[in-house]
This record gives sequence, C-alpha cells and structure tokens, in this order.
Amino acid sequence: MDSTPAVRIAHTFDLGPAELARVRDLLDAAFEGNFDDDDWDHALGGLHALVLDPYGSPIAHGSVVQRRVQHADRSYRAGYVEAVAVRATYRREGLGHRVMAALERVIDTAYDFGALSASDEGAALYAARGWRLWPGGLAALGPAGPVPLPEEEGSTYVRPAAGRSLPAPDHPLRFDWRDGDLL
Repeated sequence: MDSTPAVRIAHTFDLGPAELARVRDLLDAAFEGNFDDDDWDHALGGLHALVLDPYGSPIAHGSVVQRRVQHADRSYRAGYVEAVAVRATYRREGLGHRVMAALERVIDTAYDFGALSASDEGAALYAARGWRLWPGGLAALGPAGPVPLPEEEGSTYVRPAAGRSLPAPDHPLRFDWRDGDLL
C-alpha cells in the first residue's frame, strides 16, 4: 500500500476559509516572513495543488493562475505558477516535484505556456523539471504603458504547454499589471 499523500487539485472557491487560512500559515512559515498580502492575493483565483498530512494540514502547496502576456502582436493566456512551498520538515521528499507535476498538467491542458518567477532556492526545482530561464526582455503593462522589468531577468522561467512552442525571445514578454511584485 502506497502511504504517499495524494496531491489534491482544487479551485480557490472550493477551499473554505479555514483551509485557506491553513494554506496561508504554511506559506508564511515556508517563506519565513517574506510572503505578504499581495503575494497571497496573487496565489488566489486559480487552481491549487495541495498535499496534506494525515491530519489534514497542508504540507505542500502551489497554485496556477491565469495571466495575460503580450508578445509582439499577440496576447497569450499563460498559466502563472505562484506560492510553491513545502513545510520545512517535509522538504527533500519529492513533494515539490509532485506539486509542480500537478500544476504542469493544468498548464498543459488550459494555457499556451507556463511562467513563474523563481527564488534562488526554488530555481533548481524548476530547472530540473524542464522549465527554462526566459532569455528575452520582460515588462508589465502598467496604467501608463509598458514598464520594463530588468530586475526580473535571470529569475523568470517559462515552459511550453504540451504540443505548443514558446514565444521567440526577440520581443519582451509583457505581463498584465497587478499590485505588489509584478512577476
């Protein structure tokens, strides 16, 4: 019998207030105080991949939300990965890979490509799963027009959805505007 906890996929609306509070507690602890209300807002409104301990508490989490991304003369529907975390006592057990595999299945079936902004600690996980560092420019479509994001270059990863190709890096990816971190 396999004792590995299952990965549960749920939309934000399927998670009640108590469960969302437990996920937020996991993220606050995993990011050691570097996870604010804007980061939390970015993780909501899409699909969550959750791994729960035997008592129902989340021990691993990630979400994928839709972002509009302009490239050259086209608008893409990107699955943007947010809030990937594993409780410290469960790290190095493959839970991050399992969460990402679930999110990648969502991206493969619902989006043109996946994108994420990696921390130094998380970059190895994404690279090992075939995510590629975006070699082109990055910007956000701000209220007054495009805002270049050179500080995000070197930490933004992309992955084509199954059967699709990535945009060419000869034009920047311009992400939709949001409060807090733009990527």
